[in-house]
Amino acid sequence: MRKTILQLTTALALVTMAGAAQAADCKITVGLVMELTGPAGEYGQAGAKSVEMAFRDINAAGGVRGCDLATDTRDSQSQGNIAVDAATQLVQVKKVPVIIGGIISSVSIPILTSVTAPAKIVQVSPASSSPTLTALGRDGKTNGIFFRTITSDALQGVAAAKYAIDKGFKKLSIIHVNNDFGVNMVAEFSRAYKALGGTIISDTPYNEKQSSYASEVTAAMAGEPDGLYLVSTPVDGATVARTWISQGGVQKFLLNDGMNSPDFIESVGADYLKEAYGTSSGTSPTASTEYFTKNYKEFSGIEPSNPAADRSYDAGAIVGLAIAIAGSEDPAKIKDAMFKAVDPAGTPIFAGKEEFAKALGLIKDGKPIRYEGVIGPVAFDKYGDITGPFRLWKIVDGKVTTDGEMTTDDVNMLQAKLQ
Repeated sequence: MRKTILQLTTALALVTMAGAAQAADCKITVGLVMELTGPAGEYGQAGAKSVEMAFRDINAAGGVRGCDLATDTRDSQSQGNIAVDAATQLVQVKKVPVIIGGIISSVSIPILTSVTAPAKIVQVSPASSSPTLTALGRDGKTNGIFFRTITSDALQGVAAAKYAIDKGFKKLSIIHVNNDFGVNMVAEFSRAYKALGGTIISDTPYNEKQSSYASEVTAAMAGEPDGLYLVSTPVDGATVARTWISQGGVQKFLLNDGMNSPDFIESVGADYLKEAYGTSSGTSPTASTEYFTKNYKEFSGIEPSNPAADRSYDAGAIVGLAIAIAGSEDPAKIKDAMFKAVDPAGTPIFAGKEEFAKALGLIKDGKPIRYEGVIGPVAFDKYGDITGPFRLWKIVDGKVTTDGEMTTDDVNMLQAKLQ
């Protein structure tokens, strides 16, 4: 009898151990298409680390249905065609239920139109701000599967125009990257800036990754502007700014959100950026903001102020919670659950292991949650867009420093007046 009991006990122990091992080996893989190299490489590296950190925190809280969230990360090289190939592999071969990415609009849009929308696979961009993405949803071309954790440039352009006028930019020359993001950003800015009394001296597009931008700078300097509005990425932007300075351009700059970059400042030189101002999608600080700011650099080796970092963590957190709410890897159920992860009627949930454990418990009990992220509480509209405040910043002693904020209501009221 003792021998039989011992054998049964041993067998049960082995079964338990096997079950635990099987649970530990269980993974739910989410595809990441990030700009790890190329002009937007700085943002993509931060974005990928942020999603990994969010998944780490959810896994530490118990994971999703006993499984760990994992990432399959592909480098878009900041190029749309390469991004489409990577996304196609992830969707058709790896069968991922969600793709997070890209960072820049010229990567996210072709992924959406060529891969995720036709396949009805959820796509979440942490940082693509082009109004084209809203238009695609409005025109019924996204199958409702696209979401983003950044405000549209239709709003940022208005905020930037008002900030420019307030900082004394009366006559601006514009140099901008010649892609969907740059063209749309400048269009929205120009409309608002002119309505507020500003004058645009010249508008010069440039193509990425050139060794020299001397001709573009020469064209932009005609007409004696009192400043340069530079819509770019850190590497190309630094080349443009250095050329502008070397050719005698006035050292007064207005910059887009992506130029909030230590690499840009170091490459140009802080002494030349004493009158450099910019706008970024802002945050409404929460406990998640505090958690992220305190822990992100230790995890990633990257400053938490990187423009893509905070909202990429939120993208990862919302996706992870949505998969838990959906109860499966069915993309259609995950799409519906994206809204439920930020349910205004739900219990507030913040970033970090303890908070995610609380969230997973509520989800298991069928109760609503509201994830209030690093960038603040958000809610998606039917096109997957969010609204939020805008941070106004300036470069002081080589560091980006907050200069003020335009609230969501401020921007919406101003936009209504300009229409």
